Amino acid sequence: MRKILLATAASLSTLLAAGAANAQAVKPVAAGTIVVHVNGYLQFGFDDENSTYNKYISGGSTSKLSPVTTNGEVRIYPGFDAKTVGGVEYGAQIELRTAFTNAGEGVNSNATAGNGNGTGNLYVRRAYGYVGEKTLGYVRFGQSDGAFGLLQDGVIEAFGDGSQFGSTDTSLQVVPSKAQPGQFIYADQGALYTADKLVLLSPAITEPLLGGAFTAVASYEPNSNGIKEGNNSNCTVAGGTCDNTTSTGTFSSTLAKQRQNTFDGAVQYALKANGFNTKVSVGILDGSPIHYTGATTPAYNLDTLQVFQAGAQTTYANLFTTGDAILVGGNIKVGQTLDGYAPKPKGTRDAVAYIVGASYTVGPYVLGASFFDSQTAGSKTPAAAKASEARTLSEYGLSVGGNYVIGKDLSLYAQYMYGHSHQPGNGFAGAGTAGTPAPTPAKNNTQMQLVSVGATFKW
Repeated sequence: MRKILLATAASLSTLLAAGAANAQAVKPVAAGTIVVHVNGYLQFGFDDENSTYNKYISGGSTSKLSPVTTNGEVRIYPGFDAKTVGGVEYGAQIELRTAFTNAGEGVNSNATAGNGNGTGNLYVRRAYGYVGEKTLGYVRFGQSDGAFGLLQDGVIEAFGDGSQFGSTDTSLQVVPSKAQPGQFIYADQGALYTADKLVLLSPAITEPLLGGAFTAVASYEPNSNGIKEGNNSNCTVAGGTCDNTTSTGTFSSTLAKQRQNTFDGAVQYALKANGFNTKVSVGILDGSPIHYTGATTPAYNLDTLQVFQAGAQTTYANLFTTGDAILVGGNIKVGQTLDGYAPKPKGTRDAVAYIVGASYTVGPYVLGASFFDSQTAGSKTPAAAKASEARTLSEYGLSVGGNYVIGKDLSLYAQYMYGHSHQPGNGFAGAGTAGTPAPTPAKNNTQMQLVSVGATFKW
């Protein structure tokens, strides 16, 4: 019975894992062989969602969202893992996801991908190669997670839909974007891992005092480009259309989110003792914003992107019954950033966020919950027009969920999520009765709540 319970817990971990975070093959590859694989992920759910933006008034007309809808996601993981006769491991991993497209296209049986009107098409989310040995470490290169995400501890996501507020590709996709609380507490987000980088992963180094092991990761990202996003065909001369620009006289909200010469590093200590499996880590991320050379505009005079994190988590098995396991953890991040790891305007406040969470697994069942809270500068800038706006955007989110694991490739899930944002003077685009004219006085809050039930296939 114990073996059955442990196998079920392991299958749940595999089912909900990111799938692309490993630097080497998940299963050992025999020397002198190559293993080609095409793994996949499919999730579908029914949802009931309500938010501040379910009602929208514009030009005297009102539009309302139906609260009952569906979410869905498809991911394909092609790649290979290999090992030379001499013991050198190498391989390549790719993650393809379905892109967001316009609503209502299913009734037209339209699958045209070029104009965004189709029912879905795939795009590259991660794509990287790796080479190395277990005793020497690994080098990873490409569109990949860096140190900040790979050694992030204390952010508990393996319950419910498997990501909660960490990704808009899962059940959160059905909530209007303006109602979703922003965040930077989840480092495993596209704002960080979709950029090309070089990543160095150390081998595990055992310390003799307690018998634990240290692991370190460091990475360098020249700019915010993904694959084939360097000096593209639009870059006839140096200018804002170049994707690796370092300075520009024209600026946009997109450029305000880009960065250059970004370094991140993290160290993790792992220890198994007295029934506990514990991991503790610290890390730093540092990058430069695009330099604006035009007229003085406070919103575009940006601070260096600099964020520190510390996290801890521990798992204890056989707490109430043979084979069960409880996981608890927490993580804190502080520094010069806005939501989504965008550099903040100079003269605005630093950001701080924390998250706590726990999950309990017994047999085929898992229950979990997490809560995050963050404060950033939000839309505040030093401009006179923003003088009446509060200096702090406060955001928080609660997630509660559970799973029933039918098999290693299939899990049923149920999840509840609540999110809230608050910044007096922000207005949130006239939240509640958004549109023209804006309400008086302007709203200072947005809220959302979501109930989702569905199934996740992963193979």
